[in-house]
Amino acid sequence: MAASADFDLVVRGGTVYDGTGATGVTGDVAVRDGVIVAVGRVPGRGTEEIDARGRLVTPGFVDVHTHYDGQVVWSDRLTPSSWHGVTTAVMGNCGVGFAPCRPEDRDALVALMEGVEDIPAAVMHEGLPWQWETFEEYLDVVAGTPRDIDVCALVPHAPIRVFVMGERALRLEPATAADVEQMRSIVAEAVRAGAFGVSTSRTVAHRNRAGDLTPTLLARESEIVGLTQGLADAGRGVFEVVGELSDAEVVGEFEMIRRALRRSGRPGLFSLLQSGSQPDKDKWRELMAFADDAIAEGVSLRPVVAPRSISLLLGLEGSQHPFSGTETYADMAHLGLPDRLTALRDPDVRARILQEDPTEYSTFPLMSRISYSNMFRFGDPPNYVPAQSESLAAIAGRQGRTPAEVAYDVLLERDGMGFIYVPFANFASGDLSVCEEMLSNPNAIMGLGDGGAHVGFILDAGFPTWLLTYWVRDQRRFSVAEGVRRLTSDTADSVGLTDRGRIAVGLRADLNVIDLDALTFSGPFVGYDLPAGGKRLLQTATGYVATIVAGEITYRDGVATGARPGRLVRSGEVG
Repeated sequence: MAASADFDLVVRGGTVYDGTGATGVTGDVAVRDGVIVAVGRVPGRGTEEIDARGRLVTPGFVDVHTHYDGQVVWSDRLTPSSWHGVTTAVMGNCGVGFAPCRPEDRDALVALMEGVEDIPAAVMHEGLPWQWETFEEYLDVVAGTPRDIDVCALVPHAPIRVFVMGERALRLEPATAADVEQMRSIVAEAVRAGAFGVSTSRTVAHRNRAGDLTPTLLARESEIVGLTQGLADAGRGVFEVVGELSDAEVVGEFEMIRRALRRSGRPGLFSLLQSGSQPDKDKWRELMAFADDAIAEGVSLRPVVAPRSISLLLGLEGSQHPFSGTETYADMAHLGLPDRLTALRDPDVRARILQEDPTEYSTFPLMSRISYSNMFRFGDPPNYVPAQSESLAAIAGRQGRTPAEVAYDVLLERDGMGFIYVPFANFASGDLSVCEEMLSNPNAIMGLGDGGAHVGFILDAGFPTWLLTYWVRDQRRFSVAEGVRRLTSDTADSVGLTDRGRIAVGLRADLNVIDLDALTFSGPFVGYDLPAGGKRLLQTATGYVATIVAGEITYRDGVATGARPGRLVRSGEVG
């Protein structure tokens, strides 16, 4: 009879990067009962072993900016993030979500999520059971399903405001003192129930499908103070905000946030990017310096930045493309892809679409501001740093055609699955120098992949893979140790997840085994796996030899094993 194993799992002989920024060391990692129990040379035997020789062994990645608030209810897999080494995701960012919520306010929250995060209303109406009103009840529903990774939740400001103020919130009226006290209490109760903080939005870019502004946009300082004081009352939690970065008064806005954080003693995170449409493209530098000053004076206000351009993918099976607002296309948009392709290949239809106003029926105001000089054919493998000479406008110039004609043809490629790539943030200089500068700031946090959101025209959940392939391996701008730190302990610490993000005895056994030389992306593709037959953009990765959550292998070479050890993490359980 064989002797029993010493450990549940041993990852054997890899180069272990512990997540602290320390140099990698060849060794083993042993796991028992979901916890790391030995690191170094492990003589014992595991029930299961992974040969990691020639591979990196890292902590599982922690993504602090996702929007899986709906998907976490209707699915037990948080793809695409879990395909890219993420083992813990923080959802509820940007002030939008589904709890707290009274029955009469459900449609308003769905409309806001549809507009802000591009999740179709039909998907949410079909996929959300609405078995909750309070945020604690929502967390209980989330906790009822095991999944492929762990999730943490922020309580979002917009649902809180609508819950307290009703129609007054939707009309952007100021909160009364009584309203603020009730919001403060809701935040405190949510954090005590397990929320990791509270999020809000103060940008005009966040609107519902009808174009109405987010209810939180004009919240006064007393209301912001109320939210942060709710965190103080609970004794934990982070304040997350996305602001209007093109506003000339943006620093004044952040002065208000700094005052609120100073008073509460709680940390803050904010989204930071450079928009190519901003007249003042250096506004982000001003905010970065502002955050550095705040941190120097003891107020933790850290920017969350992207490692590459935040970009749109325009396609016939996506949410938007250059002709989706024309009258002729709008009339056929309801058809299945084969029927649309047949129509689009008709010379008469083509001629009509190319001469019609592309904005007349558009549901995406930004489309009118996107130039063909900033549109590129998106191939497989995808090119995220295209040369200006490859823009659709440049191609049209060389071929003696109009840019619209080139764009039309690109959309028809690959039987209608061709994509047009539009880098619209962090790409004003035509390269990624802005991202490099942002990432070089020691106070910056890598994030903004938005997993779970923008299902039809943004696909950035693979940011962790990009950081490792582009900035670490190919450009050698950051060491492997630093790249791993930015994806693990740095992000985990920023939200108070002190039980993970490092490879050390006693911590949660969330790990990745990575073949860095082979690490790469697939081309984007459309999945049809959302409720109500909804579709979404997806992207896999090659090079993740194994992803491990709580000591169980959830993915081998990118293929799901069926293990579902992931759970809801409540803030009171860690720290």
